[in-house]
Amino acid sequence: MGPSSTSWRRASPRRRPDPLDSLRTLVDELPGDLAEHAFTHASWVEQRTDSYERLAFLGDVVLSLAISDHIYPRFPSWGAGRLTKLRAQAVSRLACAEVARELGVPDRLRERAPDGVGKNAEVLIGSDRILASVCEALIGAAYLAFGMKRVAPAVVEAFSEQVEDAIENPVDYKSLLQETLARRSELVAYRIVRASGPAHDRDFIAVAEVAGEEIGRGQGKTKKAAEQEAASQALERVEEEWPPEPGKAS
Repeated sequence: MGPSSTSWRRASPRRRPDPLDSLRTLVDELPGDLAEHAFTHASWVEQRTDSYERLAFLGDVVLSLAISDHIYPRFPSWGAGRLTKLRAQAVSRLACAEVARELGVPDRLRERAPDGVGKNAEVLIGSDRILASVCEALIGAAYLAFGMKRVAPAVVEAFSEQVEDAIENPVDYKSLLQETLARRSELVAYRIVRASGPAHDRDFIAVAEVAGEEIGRGQGKTKKAAEQEAASQALERVEEEWPPEPGKAS
């Protein structure tokens, strides 16, 4: 048997890189105080500022900027409306919750939960909204600890599957909202409340309304783009404030 055969037999298969490896490393290297805040729910502390909420506010901006900076040069022929829709889907609550689960956030929340809140912790861990917020908080904490130069590439890698899925399977938020409300015998209507800018560079603001009440607001370079963003915002509000009725499918 020649050297090449021996070399082949001794070679070990390479592990396929995990797109979350870089972000997971940053999370593992977080200073203790930032990590503690990022994994602490507001109901577990006396002061809300000791929870993940402020970090989530910051992380939301960092995540949005990192993904925007990634997709902007990648699609030079796309307009602002289409780029906005892609970004919104790629960093949506569902997308952030998926990344949070891959990062092991549920287990870390269980570990950080104070004594006596076991049931409460399990409810929180099962919420996409909570997991998404913790994911954003971790990104915000990593930004404070390591800076944008190191965090942005890790974020882009971690959300690479979400970006590709958004490209291949774009979501129609208006249809989703309509279907969700139909199960409650509600109807949504859209209204353009502002149109500004010159004819070649218009900017629109649309609101989504149910029974005359505003439930979502969006901005875009076209009326359709503004309405899609309004529908996306409305969907988040519907999920938070109008939970499924007992006995009915969500």
